[in-house]
This record gives sequence, structure tokens and C-alpha cells, in this order.
Amino acid sequence: MSDEKRRTELPVVSGQAEPDRGDMDRRHALKIMAIAAAAPAIAPGRAEGQVPQDAPAASPEPSGGLPQQEGSGPRGDAWDPDLLDPVVPWDRSLTPDELASLAVLCDVIIPEDERSPAASTVGAHDFIDEWVSAPYDGNRRDKVLVRGGLVWLDGESVRRFGAGLRFRDLNQAQKHGICDDISRSAPAAPGFEAASAFFDKVRDLTATAFYTSEEGMRDIQYVGNVPLAAWDPPPPEVLRHLGLA
Repeated sequence: MSDEKRRTELPVVSGQAEPDRGDMDRRHALKIMAIAAAAPAIAPGRAEGQVPQDAPAASPEPSGGLPQQEGSGPRGDAWDPDLLDPVVPWDRSLTPDELASLAVLCDVIIPEDERSPAASTVGAHDFIDEWVSAPYDGNRRDKVLVRGGLVWLDGESVRRFGAGLRFRDLNQAQKHGICDDISRSAPAAPGFEAASAFFDKVRDLTATAFYTSEEGMRDIQYVGNVPLAAWDPPPPEVLRHLGLA
């Protein structure tokens, strides 16, 4: 993996607690991630394509939920969010140690360059923590996938480079060597299928976090919905490339 920027669910079994990262070894992490990568995209007992006719009778009540507002104004819950004054109504669940490792991986995916800072500088790892901590089935599966993947990275670092080393202790070439083997998800390299699903998820969330930040928007020269003194149409070569000329 070069220094150039890369632009670019495990089901929670009923009654089974999520694994403690401290008790996982590399083999167990692989097993966990494999389950995550193979998780079905629809809920059990619901036919594919079936759409519920009625909205849920009650909104979820995660810890620290928003207070209900009286009157005709926005309720401020998950089904009627106050988009002008957003509040995250759930606690974040990744540990400081997991966040430290995740920040390093985010910076491998989008490192600092002459145009913009690294992904962790704009809080990409914190965004991923918020995402995987959400009280919804897909986000819970993502949390197990991310936690298992972080354990796998440390185990792979030991296997390749020696006892006592963790992924965040490696030099850039060593980090890139591991990430190069798991950065291709379609198809994944043999033996790296579960780890590739993990990397694909973190890469997607890192890019989402970075390119929705002010720094990321400047990096891609996103202008947005702003008035312009004049609008120049696309040049002829662009129209020809798109088949519109």
C-alpha cells in the first residue's frame, strides 16, 4: 500500500453476549469476523422485499435517550429527529485501547498529505465508535466485526513480525503489508475473507467520516449549495467522455 491516499454485519446470536476483546485470540477473531461477513441482510422471519405496513408503535429507548417534547413541535426521537440540533442518544462503547488502534488504521486508509490532515485528525475513529454503538441490529453486527478485526490485526502483527508487537507498533511498510492483503474484498485474497470484510467496513466508514468533514470537503474541492456569480457548463471533453456530446 503506497502513502497515497486511498479514496475510496455479525449477527448477535440471541442470548449470546458480545465477545470481550481481551479474551479473543487471532483464531477466535477470525471465527467471529467470518460470522459477521456472512450475516443475512434481512431480519429473521421477514420475507425478502416485504415492507412493514405500519411504523413502529414506540421508538427505541437506548440509554441516555432524548426527552420527549410536549406540544406539536419535533419529538426529538429516532423517528422524528431534530436535525437542526442533533443529539446522539446512545453511549459510545469502544474502549480507549480499541479507539487508539482504530485511529492508526484510519490513518493508513487516509493519511495526511499536503492538501489535508489524516483521518483521525478529523475524528474518523470517533465517528466509527458512534456508528457501531448505535442500538440497531446492523450497527451491533458492525461493532462485533470491527472489534474482531482489531484483534485480528494485532494477532497478524505478532504472526508476521514477532511476539509483543501490535498493529499500531508497526512501521508504515509493515502496516501497509498487512493492509494490502486485506484491502481487496471482491474477491478477497484466499485466507483473508473475514479480515477483508472488516477492512472494507472500516474503509467505508473512514471515508464517510472524512469526506463529510470540512477538511474532507475542501480536499475534494466540494463547493455545495452556494450562489455563483457565473456558471460555466462542462467542457466539451467532459461531455464527450460521458457520451453527452
